[in-house]
Amino acid sequence: MPPTHHRPSLVAVAHGSRDPRALSTVLALLERVRELRPGLDVRLGHIELNEPLLTETLTGLNGAPAVLVPLLLSRGYHVKHDLPQAAAAAPGGEHIRIARPLGPHPLLVEALCSRLAEAGWHEEDGTSRSAGVVLASAGSRDPESAEDTRRMAQLLGERLGGVPVVAAYASALAPTVPDAVRALTSRGRHRIAVASYFAAPGLFATRSAAAAPWIAADPLGTHPALARLLLHRYEEARTRPYAVRRHELSAA
Repeated sequence: MPPTHHRPSLVAVAHGSRDPRALSTVLALLERVRELRPGLDVRLGHIELNEPLLTETLTGLNGAPAVLVPLLLSRGYHVKHDLPQAAAAAPGGEHIRIARPLGPHPLLVEALCSRLAEAGWHEEDGTSRSAGVVLASAGSRDPESAEDTRRMAQLLGERLGGVPVVAAYASALAPTVPDAVRALTSRGRHRIAVASYFAAPGLFATRSAAAAPWIAADPLGTHPALARLLLHRYEEARTRPYAVRRHELSAA
């Protein structure tokens, strides 16, 4: 493996949250990333609400190369617009690449299944005619974001043995988590789990969990698969010959 000091910095971009657990979770996740890749410069920047803000982090790089890895689970406005704009405005912006959002990806399925198991999901639930899962996510008006979330629901259902998994949203889109629970109940599914498709704790994750009629999994948080996925997205973007432009992000 080449020496990491020759590599661009990994700047993890979190949305930001008023819930103090979100920041502590992201910081712990980045410690996992550093353990997996000793010597790699790993930094954090927030889109809003928490410090350091992304603009401050990029300024602190003093024009050095970097890869922005969004701690976001699907395509949407932040990935397509906010990150390219921040990169373009930063010193040495021509040396900044932007990675794809984390999802959809099999490593996220691994993390979701692990969190469901921790909450009480058993392998035999995947073959039960009474079980179902709601994949709760933040939601976005961007149609590609919803497409990514539905794809994750499909991948999760396949991994769980074919149990129905319904994508639901805490904002912007339908169905809501309670609506998705009712839809599954109408199909005879009464053991309904909520899988928390959130990178960290926060208001949306808490509300979604409260709507679970059976079990609710924790957010992805510091799961080892998430740390591996951050590095995977970093390497994908690092090896591209040119910085990612907005039209490329839209087509990714």
